[in-house]
Amino acid sequence: MAIENLWHYRPELGLRESLDLTGFEVDATDGKVGSVDEANHAVGDSYLIVDTGPWIFGKKVLIPAGAVEHIDEAARTIHVGRTKEEIKKAPEFDEDTYRDTRYHDEIGGYYAGFPGSR
Repeated sequence: MAIENLWHYRPELGLRESLDLTGFEVDATDGKVGSVDEANHAVGDSYLIVDTGPWIFGKKVLIPAGAVEHIDEAARTIHVGRTKEEIKKAPEFDEDTYRDTRYHDEIGGYYAGFPGSR
């Protein structure tokens, strides 16, 4: 399993690059996580920044695009293949460094450690 694959949306999603995912609800395998605050579609660097709202005290989390399992455009919902607890325990989101390679390596290492990761 290569960590860099986590930074690509799965081809079977058929995601149009022009689709703005901002505001889409995000569901984990066991319930709602929050909504997309920012989405990046860059090749090899795709991710979602999710505002969790009151669920984990207004914390934001960065979720690599490879964790996305399904996007329902009509319902404006994104389903990720992680539990709420796994997302909650992810490395702290850092507004100042979230675009840095070192931070992506830390996030990638965390998410790559789960069964079913690509």
